[in-house]
Amino acid sequence: MEQLAVFAVVFLLVCAFAAGFIDSIAGGGGLVSLPALLVAGVAPHMALGTNKCMSTCGTAFSLFLYARGKVVDWNAVAAGIPFSLLGAYAGSRAVLLLNPELLAKVIIVALPLVAALTFTRRKTRERGQPLSRAAVFARVAPMAFCIGFYDGFLGPGTGTFILLGLHFLLRMDLVRASGTTKAFNLASNMGGLAGFLLGGNVLFDLGLSMALANIAGNVLGSRMALKKGADVVRKMLLASLALLLATLIIRYC
Repeated sequence: MEQLAVFAVVFLLVCAFAAGFIDSIAGGGGLVSLPALLVAGVAPHMALGTNKCMSTCGTAFSLFLYARGKVVDWNAVAAGIPFSLLGAYAGSRAVLLLNPELLAKVIIVALPLVAALTFTRRKTRERGQPLSRAAVFARVAPMAFCIGFYDGFLGPGTGTFILLGLHFLLRMDLVRASGTTKAFNLASNMGGLAGFLLGGNVLFDLGLSMALANIAGNVLGSRMALKKGADVVRKMLLASLALLLATLIIRYC
């Protein structure tokens, strides 16, 4: 039993590192860490809370590195977060009335198209002229509301969708979109973590241990994205989309 416990902890630390690495570049790290917690035998509510504890710490370090690299668009963050929170509330209410499987199946059909657009998008088109604050607000507010709604309604891969929204709608290059996404992720994670803390659904010993591994993954991934540029973000983004697609197919089809 003791050997099994040690193996489970090692397994979770490896998954936490991998989740941080993926999440720091393209989002979707929770698609690795949350199933790992459940496989290890952690109760669902405790798994969700512990995962939030881990990801909040890792995302904070990733955001710091991207901010230090000056690839975070704070105007987009300020405009988007209030609408993201409003959308998440609306989505959490709508899920009580509507069938999440319908939205999941629509996304399953749309994901290959999104992946194709991301893969074929040329580098020369990634560097658009900066948008005015009014234009940023006009684009980011509805985008943030829709993605927030998705987060409250269904959830998996929210960070990846924020990155794609910033990339396509605000004409951000992939590295800047990835950095800006971390601010949205951190706000969402902190809000979720607060709820789980109030409910006593966080395993602190395990959560903080996984957080250290997750931070290491986030630091490595963030530095690689800043150093290697859009190519590494695009490749990791496609891997994250494939992981998301597989997750949705297994769960809803």
